[in-house]
Amino acid sequence: MTRRPTTDELPNAAERILRQSFPGGESGRVRNWSASPRGLATETFLFDLELDDGRSVPLVLRRPPEVALFPDYDLLRQVLVMRRLADTRIAVPAVRRLDRDDTALGSPYFIMDRIEGSAPGDLPSYHSAGLYADADPEQRARMWWGCVDTIADIHTLDWRALNLDFLAFPRFGGAPLEQLIGYLESALAWASDTPPPALRRAAEWLRSNLYEPEHVTLCWGDARMSNILYDNEFRVTGVLDWEIAYLGDHEADLAWMLFLDWACSEHQGTPRLPGTPTRAETIARYEDRSGWKVRNLRYNEVLAAVLLSIPLLRMAHRLHLPPEIDVTAFCAARIEELLLDV
Repeated sequence: MTRRPTTDELPNAAERILRQSFPGGESGRVRNWSASPRGLATETFLFDLELDDGRSVPLVLRRPPEVALFPDYDLLRQVLVMRRLADTRIAVPAVRRLDRDDTALGSPYFIMDRIEGSAPGDLPSYHSAGLYADADPEQRARMWWGCVDTIADIHTLDWRALNLDFLAFPRFGGAPLEQLIGYLESALAWASDTPPPALRRAAEWLRSNLYEPEHVTLCWGDARMSNILYDNEFRVTGVLDWEIAYLGDHEADLAWMLFLDWACSEHQGTPRLPGTPTRAETIARYEDRSGWKVRNLRYNEVLAAVLLSIPLLRMAHRLHLPPEIDVTAFCAARIEELLLDV
């Protein structure tokens, strides 16, 4: 196994690989290298490759973190999703190279085209700083609706025709939701020997209230505005981060978006900015765009809170955080609200 390059060593290592594999890049130079703060589960680096003819190609390199945040983390999974969505209306980056072994960079990695555009951030809340906060109310609404419409467009794709059946979890059960809850229980146990009581209660409640989804769709998994790139007119140019894509209830992505918006606003005591559509307006827009009713949103918000807690628990373990620092506290708080009358 090759030693894993440090972040400082990575540009030179990537340059050697690209000189051997990128057309017209035999003497290419990596320029403008920077680490992206985007995403928990994958290290992401932005750079330009200057080709022999003087052209500059904007690219992205992604590799796993040193400590996996999900038990089944696999670069191939997200690369296959992006490649199979390439000819659809979903604006995903084109993957240039995937290397699944560790001989070149000490870990698997892939290189993809960089789509131009900007994204709102989550930390600090997009209701207090960044692209969304700096926009006017009409522009904020355009960004919000762009995310909702993207979610609906993903769900109305024919996942069978796109050969995305590998996103199922058959070892955890027969039906898609049963499989997902089985995966969730297993991943929660993997992430922590002693998950917080609210998370354990939520997992038990999800198991006890299994239902048959009205529509089984491709779920993006990490559906939020910060995983969307917008142009200067606040139109969607790119849809990013497919690490936790799966097959499930079409309502799950909408619930994830609404849960994270709650975390970025009400939970923090940060007012939602003017122009941000309400929860009811968001549901109505999704129903209109997809043609499907939203009937199980509470269930899927509880699911979202537990699913997001898995990488947070692992991150706390990786950083050796003391017990009094609970990075999943907001997940537990939302679960308690949602299950208050249960």
